[in-house]
Formats: sequence, structure tokens, C-alpha cells
Amino acid sequence: MAETVISAERDKDSVTEAGAFLSERWGRLDPAVCLVCGSGWGKVVEDFGSGESLSYSEIPGMSQTTVSGHAGNLHLRELGNKQFLVFQGRRHFYEGVGWGPIRFPILLAKELGTETLFLTNAAGGLSPSFKVADLMVLRDHLNFMPGNPLIGPVLHPDSPRFPDQSQVYDPELRRLLCEVGEKHGVRIHQGSYLALSGPAFETPAEISAFAKLGADAVGMSTVPEAMLGNALGMKVVGLSCISNLAAGISEEPLSHDDVEKASAEALPKMKRVVRGFLEELLAQGLD
Repeated sequence: MAETVISAERDKDSVTEAGAFLSERWGRLDPAVCLVCGSGWGKVVEDFGSGESLSYSEIPGMSQTTVSGHAGNLHLRELGNKQFLVFQGRRHFYEGVGWGPIRFPILLAKELGTETLFLTNAAGGLSPSFKVADLMVLRDHLNFMPGNPLIGPVLHPDSPRFPDQSQVYDPELRRLLCEVGEKHGVRIHQGSYLALSGPAFETPAEISAFAKLGADAVGMSTVPEAMLGNALGMKVVGLSCISNLAAGISEEPLSHDDVEKASAEALPKMKRVVRGFLEELLAQGLD
């Protein structure tokens, strides 16, 4: 426990330092939304023009990504004269570095005043109605990761010791995301996402069990960030790209290469939905 306390205190100090560094480097910062790009989602930033960008390794307290499809860059962009952050890539529990690097981007976004958290990922589909390259907005989640990112000292004054999780994913933002999808000719399913530590893909028996528990998609990320964002009082919305059908449903062996290929196939509609959602969100002032 002493090590957990030290780690949490180090996180707080590093986040404060990182926030000051970005403010000095980029000037006045008032980002309304923070977008976190999961596997295959990083190229959506191409649709937002030029702006400020830094490698994670340049930012005090941040660590560089290690997984293919996670570029490891922080971007500051604007739509309608409103700023938003794009974390192009994330750290994962299976990388063996603990919760600190996973929590850091969310705590940094909070430090900079962000109130809305938009999380994306690639996921394996369990629902029989899903096809590869479909999109699913997260209605709820099941946390099957070992442990909890909120264990240890309370990380922020806005976070209660025992956060309620009755509605982690904001219903108004979910509705808006589905409306944007319809407007742009993209069907967006709604479902529950089950998070595991990875890095191995799931067995057919596990997938069968998870489906019985109510999971519609399965992955190795997002839930820790959503839990933390919710605990910090941020409005959270999550969007999955169904990059493969899960073990026992798919007839082929699973690989990360296939995940990246499916995400590339879905990229045009991912771009339309993300940009359209951010435009609507910022215009309506839902942040």
C-alpha cells in the first residue's frame, strides 16, 4: 500500500507539472473535450487540420506508447473556435506498467479543465447482429480487469471515495452520437463492453460465458479511463469499432494485424462520425 500511495502522489505532482508545461508551451488552454484514440482510431486527427502537437515523451510525466497503432502524440485542435485535445494512443494494463500511465492522460485533461471525455477503442464483437467494421456506442461495461484504477489515495478533490457508477456513459452524449451516425449514414449499435487485461485474446469458452453475462463486445482498454473520468465528474462517452468477431464466433485465428486492417476499412466512417460528433457537441455547448 505504501508503494501505491507514493505512486499516486507522484502522479499528482507530474500532472501539475505537465499542465504547467503545456500552458507555457501552447499558451492559454481551455479544451472543452478530450478524445482518446484507441487502436485504429489515430488517423481521425487528420480531419482536424493543423495545430499544436507533441510526442508523449516530450511531456513531463507521460510515457511513450508501445503498441502498434498507438502513435503516442498529444494534439491541440480547434472547431468553431473551441479547443479540444486528442490523445493519439493509450497505455494498457497488459504492458505491465501499472495504473499510473493509464490514468495520466485523463488526470491531465482534468487538470486543463476538460469536462467531456470521448473514448474510442477496437473491440471484438459478441453480438450476432455485429459485423466487422461496425461501430458500437458503450451503454455500460463489465470490468474484468484485475483490480481497479481508483484503488489507493483519492486522486483528485472532485473524486469521491466511493464513486457511483449507475450511469458511467452519459445518455445525452450517447443519443447525440447515434444521431450523428444516422445523419452521416453510419449505423451505430449500442451495447455493453467487457474489459479484460489481455494481452492474449479470449478463448471460445470465455466468450461464450461473457455473452451470457450480457457483454456485446470485448476489449483490453477504455473501462479504467471511463471509471476515472466518471469519478472526476467528467461526462463520458465511448465508441468501439468492431474490428473482429470474437473467438468461437470468428472462423479464423485472431491477430492484432486483423484488428488494424478492420479499423483501416472502417476509418472513413470513423472520421465522419468523430468529426460530426465533435462539431455538434461543441456547437451545442454540451460540454
